[in-house]
Amino acid sequence: MAAAGQLYIVATPIGNLEDITARALRILAEVAVIAAEDTRHSAKLIQHFGINTPLIACHDHNERALAERIVTRLQAGESVALISDAGTPLISDPGYHLVRQVRDAGLVVVPVPGACAMVAALSAAGLPSDRFAFEGFLPAKSAGRLARLQGLAEDERTLIFYEAPHRLLDSVQAMCAVFGAERQAVLARELTKTFETIHGAPLAELAAWIAADSNQQRGECAVLIAPWQKPEGDESLDAATLAILDALLVELPVKKAAALAAQITGVRKNLLYQQALARKA
Repeated sequence: MAAAGQLYIVATPIGNLEDITARALRILAEVAVIAAEDTRHSAKLIQHFGINTPLIACHDHNERALAERIVTRLQAGESVALISDAGTPLISDPGYHLVRQVRDAGLVVVPVPGACAMVAALSAAGLPSDRFAFEGFLPAKSAGRLARLQGLAEDERTLIFYEAPHRLLDSVQAMCAVFGAERQAVLARELTKTFETIHGAPLAELAAWIAADSNQQRGECAVLIAPWQKPEGDESLDAATLAILDALLVELPVKKAAALAAQITGVRKNLLYQQALARKA
């Protein structure tokens, strides 16, 4: 019986074709088939490098069904490569269900690293990179977008978003409303391509800059937001502390609510008492 094949997760360029690795080219040429998010798009890439491996489509609508067939091929000894339209597969792209089914079948999944837009953006943004959170695409509708952002308003990590060009301005304006006009942000657009842009500014200035130049609302976009910093002094109560205080104020007098909130949170009782008075006014 032939040894089982392997599923290779192959990163491809996000723009500049020189960013493909020698290993990726070898794997793409050696596997039995390449599963691509868009075969028409990927055909141009493999033709450019003289690769003759056949392509099959693997996208959101067929991934689960296709995974069964790929598992069968792997079990028969064929190896398969998965690629997305650009960058590293599974990063805001299809592939999770395929990888999960292959691993559940006891077969080997091999990453072939390379270009990734969010990592490229973070490396050049000048924002803290020791802790970060990739949030992918925000909801398309305004209410869902605001709700998602509000849940991230006090995140102490650099936040990274992808955004479609036609929603970019709306999203940055929403970020300004939720995170504050002065929160530092960076737009990384068309990375590695001819019109690459990496522009940093406070959110209000960034929104105005995008609004004033329609060219900045084109192409592939990543938006990075500086970490939330806990205010000092009388503004230092975070959302969780205020929620506890508000809950206690429903049942208790101001003084008792402030004292109990101080015991729970460790925040100074006087600061909580002043905040409770303001909230009851």
